[in-house]
Amino acid sequence: MTEPKDKGESDEDLAQLLVGQGPCTYLMLLLLGLILLFPFLEEGTFARTLLGILFSIVLLVGAFATRQTRWGLSLKLGLALLGVGLQWAALWTASIAILKLAGIAYATSLAVSFSGVLRYILKRGPITADKLHGALAGYIMLAFLWSFIYAFVEISSAGSFGPGHLDFAQPGTFFKLIYFSLTTLTTTGFGDVLPLTNHARSLVMVEEFSGVFYVGVVIARLAGLYPSNQAK
Repeated sequence: MTEPKDKGESDEDLAQLLVGQGPCTYLMLLLLGLILLFPFLEEGTFARTLLGILFSIVLLVGAFATRQTRWGLSLKLGLALLGVGLQWAALWTASIAILKLAGIAYATSLAVSFSGVLRYILKRGPITADKLHGALAGYIMLAFLWSFIYAFVEISSAGSFGPGHLDFAQPGTFFKLIYFSLTTLTTTGFGDVLPLTNHARSLVMVEEFSGVFYVGVVIARLAGLYPSNQAK
């Protein structure tokens, strides 16, 4: 018969799991760094290009963070490089249409990488520090993915979000949607950015559901950290 661990020992085990490194650890740190650096890399062609390269590095690390087939890795690499190339073209031509294509490439790559991270953290096996960091990285990637969706909606139907006109030619516009996406995903909702049309509101509701569902699934997965109090 094994002796059950007390709460102090379980908390110590959890603390040990938070310390470590792996592909998802680097992905999480890159995503946090991207959020912090984003406001400083939106003015000027060089800064925006550097931002695109940094975003592509995030996507590439996401591609290598989990196991996949050679075809899947080639797909993620191709989408990331395509996004950078299209962003270069959009910056030099000042074309919103090309920038939209770059966003589609980035969003597709982000969705594929997110699905890989989600499969990794839900896979059977022990909970490691890398899986915990992958859970946080996946949460941030989900927020980024929704911000791209909101950008597509705003470009297609101007005035979907506000208050005020969102001009993607101006620095800081896309970051506002990232900020709005994160506050929506976490159900914080400060109210400084709002969905103004019904189709935008319907997407916001779906993001809220996805955020609650993601957290619930991750908590259920991490529940295995704590052993049963019943002795066997």
